[in-house]
Amino acid sequence: MIIPTEVSILRHADGKRRFLFEQMDLRGEIVHLDQVITDVSEVHSYPRGVSRLLGEFIAAAVLLASTLKFKGSLTVQARSDREIPLIMAECSSELTVRAIARGAEAATSDSFDALLGGGQLVLTITPDRGKRYQGIVPLTGGSLAASLDSYFSQSEQLQTRLQLSSDGTRAAGLLLQQLPPQLESNAANREEQWDRACMLAATLSPEELIQLGDATLLHRLYHEEVLRLFDLEPVRFRCSCSQDRTFAALASIDEKEIREILKEQGAVTMDCEFCNQRYTFREGDLRGLLGSTDSAPIH
Repeated sequence: MIIPTEVSILRHADGKRRFLFEQMDLRGEIVHLDQVITDVSEVHSYPRGVSRLLGEFIAAAVLLASTLKFKGSLTVQARSDREIPLIMAECSSELTVRAIARGAEAATSDSFDALLGGGQLVLTITPDRGKRYQGIVPLTGGSLAASLDSYFSQSEQLQTRLQLSSDGTRAAGLLLQQLPPQLESNAANREEQWDRACMLAATLSPEELIQLGDATLLHRLYHEEVLRLFDLEPVRFRCSCSQDRTFAALASIDEKEIREILKEQGAVTMDCEFCNQRYTFREGDLRGLLGSTDSAPIH
């Protein structure tokens, strides 16, 4: 059916919506994130340029996680020697997200190149069952979207194009993806359809991507096409840390070091970088990591 127009709004329910071109082998996803960005910002106070870029990373993670065909998570991460040493966003197949920018408290720039230029972009897919996959490409083109486009152009996956926007308090994204031949088998026609869809998507301004409602946005871009717009799938902030996972992480620390911390501080504390949750382990909690339960107490 033809998507009707709707009244544009400045705030959106956090979620993503899939859409399908009924007469072409193309699909897409739109994501709007308002409360999620607020929830992430409340955990860490980032400079404006960092918050804006982190919003784009979160939107990208949600869009790309929507392509997963299994339970697991997808992480979009970048490392550089510029103002942001590390930035990452993770989205699960249940559309729960968490994100962090490490070592970026003193960042002052709004420029992508000043914040991350010259670094590496890493995409990691982690199934709940099965082998983890990781792809690495240079950060290029002066934006996260351009770097992701470069990644997909070098891969053997389906053609994929992203548009991303964030103002630091809200974020939005649009993903287009070419599907395997079903409705159109002619390669030249498929390429023409893909190029036209991408060209129209590129006419969106960052403000329009954030502010326009999903139906309005799609009607503005593709009013000559027949589209099907699916129901909203909620996205929310949720950290995957837990007492058990934190305890398991302690197993990588040398037993002697753990005993020294217990002796000096009376307990081992670990803070989650993503949500600031603090986990405290006393000697009795760590017996399994400290050898025999008959070991002498730490004084």
